Amino acid sequence: MPAESGTIETVALLGAGGTMGKGMARNLAGAGIAVRAWNRTLAKLDELRGEPGFTVCETPAEAARGADALVTMLTDGDAVLAAMEGEQGAVAGAEEGTIWLQASTIGIEATERCKALAGASGLVLVDAPVLGTKQPAEAGELVILASGPASVRGSLAPLLDAIGKKTIWAGEEAGAGSRLKLVTNAWLVTVVEGTAEMVALSRALGIEPDLALEAFEGGPLDSPYMRVKAREMLAGEFEPSFRLALAAKDAGLAVDAAEAAGLELPALEAIAERFAAAAREHGDEDLAAVYLATESTS
Repeated sequence: MPAESGTIETVALLGAGGTMGKGMARNLAGAGIAVRAWNRTLAKLDELRGEPGFTVCETPAEAARGADALVTMLTDGDAVLAAMEGEQGAVAGAEEGTIWLQASTIGIEATERCKALAGASGLVLVDAPVLGTKQPAEAGELVILASGPASVRGSLAPLLDAIGKKTIWAGEEAGAGSRLKLVTNAWLVTVVEGTAEMVALSRALGIEPDLALEAFEGGPLDSPYMRVKAREMLAGEFEPSFRLALAAKDAGLAVDAAEAAGLELPALEAIAERFAAAAREHGDEDLAAVYLATESTS
């Protein structure tokens, strides 16, 4: 039965082997929701094959068959649409009226393409990118920035509660969630670049960066996320919780959105260029590795 009119008992999760998707998949299964898992690289699902609550599927269409809802958590808009369209795409296996929870960060233009595909296919699109990285995904503590029809919110509640600690509904028309995500990402990359430059300037001036962190401690300028990223930069340890390549992509999407809105944001444009340049060499490391680009110029 399509979940638009009933309880969600089975979910097709496309991207279940990714940094975010694997944690989401395990939390869904832990909440008693059966997961039909697909990933572009199927080998990344090997460890899920023996766990209860999972069915590993060879194609998105297979994953969608019998699922009450679809969840996409993939790299970008092209990857999302490739998983949904075509003979082996999820649309081919989904029933009309099935909810499609699009949780990837894909920007405005790709979200419009998803809306058009959902409308043509009889799916109910809920645009719901998430705030959080690997650890919150594993802990079920993502913040979900959702937009879509109010009629499906009750059906979606158990699913959203399984993967997140909070859901913010930005509107009833799909697309508002993605616009909100662009706004939050603009601030996130600004914090990380600002932290990188603070650390680099401290070292260049012969000041221990720990003194700057001490100066911020307990005051209005303090930030837990800034501290985490500063520690990674100081240690030179960039185990990815959010890959720099993806952060660069997200920064670019925010710049594109600003330009489309007729808005000039020179600081964000410079940060996006900085992230893109750093990602060419350090894209598979954590976004804190943008510091290495700052360090290399000193």
